[in-house]
Amino acid sequence: MATRIVGLLTIGVAGVLAATACKKTESAAGDSIARSGTGATAAVSATGGSTAAGGAGAASAASSGLTDANIVYILDQANAADSARGRVAQTKATNAEVKSFGRLMVGEHHALRQQGQALAKKLNVTPERPASDQSEAQAKQEMDSLNALAKGKAWDKAYIDYEVGYHQAVLQTATKALDAAQNQELKDLIKKAAPVIQHHLDRAQAIQKKLGT
Repeated sequence: MATRIVGLLTIGVAGVLAATACKKTESAAGDSIARSGTGATAAVSATGGSTAAGGAGAASAASSGLTDANIVYILDQANAADSARGRVAQTKATNAEVKSFGRLMVGEHHALRQQGQALAKKLNVTPERPASDQSEAQAKQEMDSLNALAKGKAWDKAYIDYEVGYHQAVLQTATKALDAAQNQELKDLIKKAAPVIQHHLDRAQAIQKKLGT
């Protein structure tokens, strides 16, 4: 069951280009993202396969030509999805660190979502779904799987494995998202999210190691 859930990480362009950040040449945060993103070509975990790499590659290829309205939509959907998964983790996780991680996802992704919505309002940009985007359907599929899986070690492992792969894919495609943005304030918002996403990945990986295979 854990393998099946993590296998759902065929993240569409909206999911992968979440609130992320920075080109290698633009800042130290961007350097960190580029290094972390390269690692996304490895397996998600011993039980998760290499689906995150595939999702990241697809998003990278699809990200050119995105408008600011597309990116605003992407940011909003991705933050909403990760916050929603965190709420499930707060109720279904049995491991204290996994439960705490879920709480972190709720709080910080909600904050990022509010920042994105405020900027969209300021810029008078109406979010627009990219033509190829499947993020809503994919987020629902993952949520259905998490809700269907019983509480216990398998649930905790499946959730953390998914979150590791998800954040790796986000970091791998961050440069494409930044390049596509036209408005400087939108670029700055994406950059601002970089250390937040990196922190999420670092923490998820640390928990993943503790949970083992």
